[in-house]
Amino acid sequence: MIVVMGIDPGVASTGFGVVRVVGGQMSALDGGVIEAQAGEPIETRLALIHQELAKLMTWHQPVALALESVYFGKNVRSAIAVGQARGVVLLAAGQRRVPCFDYTPQAVKMSVCGNGAALKPEVQRMVGMLLGLPQPPESDHAADALAVAICHAAHTRPSHAFDERAREAQVG
Repeated sequence: MIVVMGIDPGVASTGFGVVRVVGGQMSALDGGVIEAQAGEPIETRLALIHQELAKLMTWHQPVALALESVYFGKNVRSAIAVGQARGVVLLAAGQRRVPCFDYTPQAVKMSVCGNGAALKPEVQRMVGMLLGLPQPPESDHAADALAVAICHAAHTRPSHAFDERAREAQVG
């Protein structure tokens, strides 16, 4: 059994997802969003993210932490803020000696949906299908975090037993 934590970093909303892999089967242990209050100073927001992630890592004891790489679109300020949130995530993992792995958004979408340009609703639907959830995650931040965890788990284990469920979900 392995436990992988996925993170979709952000200063306002940091998505987290925890996936367990046992015998080629994946299941979700936890997922959600750490929300930082708008208007709070950046240092307060980052401290909250660190504190909450530290609790989650202590609780779930992941063997690896997977993060979505920073996307430098048109908004450099946003990319810098995401970079600051990533730094806090890396610090929390480093303090617990949890190895970290980066994946591009395209690699995550390709791993989960079979399409590197998949839209958020498709990612949410496929995450729900791959993890056997009764319904897709409501939050796209939580879905993205679970998708990153799925991506890492799929890349690190020898058996790709969930591939069959993924093919069925794409057909259905």
